[in-house]
Amino acid sequence: MNIPSSVALAVTALALSGAANAATIDWNTWSDNNGGSISTSSGPISVTYNGEMSGQYANYPSWGPSATFADGTVVANGPVAANGIVRLMGGGGSEAQVDRITFSRAVVDPVFSIWSLGQAGNTASFHFIGATPVFVAGGAGAEYGGSAITVSGNDVFGTEGNGTVQFIGTYTSISWTNPVGENWYGFDVGVAGVAAAVPEPGSTGMLLAGLTLTGLAVRRRSRH
Repeated sequence: MNIPSSVALAVTALALSGAANAATIDWNTWSDNNGGSISTSSGPISVTYNGEMSGQYANYPSWGPSATFADGTVVANGPVAANGIVRLMGGGGSEAQVDRITFSRAVVDPVFSIWSLGQAGNTASFHFIGATPVFVAGGAGAEYGGSAITVSGNDVFGTEGNGTVQFIGTYTSISWTNPVGENWYGFDVGVAGVAAAVPEPGSTGMLLAGLTLTGLAVRRRSRH
């Protein structure tokens, strides 16, 4: 079957535009176990972490290879060593502790990268509460091999897995549990957008009133 050249060009253009539109992520840089900060073009966003405190490493892991955290289509870049990591060990099964990150202002479609989740013979997981992850990228880690993380519903699983997921929507916090114990795995969070400011009630009312008056004026003119 011959494909018209115009169609072929359109398909090529769509593929190129998809690659060009991959979001450049601003990643959180951890200052300690309690949180860190994301530098964005619209100002800094503070990230507060409440949960398991198993240790924070300023320059570990390598977050490599980079292809396991960025697919080049949705996410252009993964975290780097300088962003740091919070170490998690999990455990507790159905009684696992709830961990939470909170943003100082609302963010749009945040991404969440996970390093070295699980190990041979021990599949560990994140169970996200009220937030559904979407798989973006994954693969074997530079340090310990393994395979890509997998996503099922609100759960992310790994057997020595690296990967990145995205949460579609607007968030001020993300919560989860790590029901399976394992030594050890970690995470970082990033954003490519910040939610637009919500208009104040007074300004919203004025906007609606203005639109109503505009509509009435148009209707009156149409009658003449």
